[in-house]
Amino acid sequence: MSRSDYVFGATEAEHDRLARQAGVLAPFTERFFLDAGVARGQHVLDIGCGVGDVSMLVAGLVGPNGRVTGIDQDEGALATARKRAAAGGFAQITFVPGDVTKFKGASNFDAAVGRLILQFLPDPGEVIHHLASLVRVGGIVAFQEPSWTSLIAQTAHLPLRSACARLVHRAIERAGARTNMELLLFQEFRRAGLSPIVFRLDTPIGDSPNQRRWLHDLFLNVLPRLKTNGEPLEQLGDLASLGQRLDAELIEHNSYATCLAVVGAAARVPSPGH
Repeated sequence: MSRSDYVFGATEAEHDRLARQAGVLAPFTERFFLDAGVARGQHVLDIGCGVGDVSMLVAGLVGPNGRVTGIDQDEGALATARKRAAAGGFAQITFVPGDVTKFKGASNFDAAVGRLILQFLPDPGEVIHHLASLVRVGGIVAFQEPSWTSLIAQTAHLPLRSACARLVHRAIERAGARTNMELLLFQEFRRAGLSPIVFRLDTPIGDSPNQRRWLHDLFLNVLPRLKTNGEPLEQLGDLASLGQRLDAELIEHNSYATCLAVVGAAARVPSPGH
């Protein structure tokens, strides 16, 4: 998928949204990477690193003696990532521009990781296979990708929130991205010769401010696409008050808010011939 097709765009508002989303997903991603085997002293490649949230999370896991290389095509996001990493004291992170399908490391990595990136690529299996070739034997390939089926099921009891979720889901699919990666991720790991040692689905639910606003953030981001696509937005009422009404609905139903569910697959790179 080309950058022009990227449904969420590359605006400053999108970078801010990604940072808030990362705060919600961080505990699930950290646990997933730890279970996959990311550890202190490793050199880890983070593909589609964006504004650096996953890279900084991994830097905390590998420690000051480890290294993290983040790669992304969005130069604006990389500039933000460098500033954030410097402010956080993460000297072990290097951010480089590039196309992950063509990237070649100077040496084998201990791990290649990514979050919410394969969904946008034309051939996820080819990317997984390519990344496995950049990782040492016994090293780790680990990805978290979206599961909108889980999210939509968790919003079914909230009419307004459910309507927003379905509209956003449709906009993402119409832009060419994949919204349910569970089976595809499992199959593509197998096709690349990787047997998942960790395979799990996590659905963040709760009542924190960032969890409550997550769907509205995403809706505002894709609103121009929804209008271009001719979606029936009148069903949502006054869009200026949508955020307040989404909050009021949670209060009325005494309900938690649901953030994006993520499916994680991780595997060790086998030795040749195995």
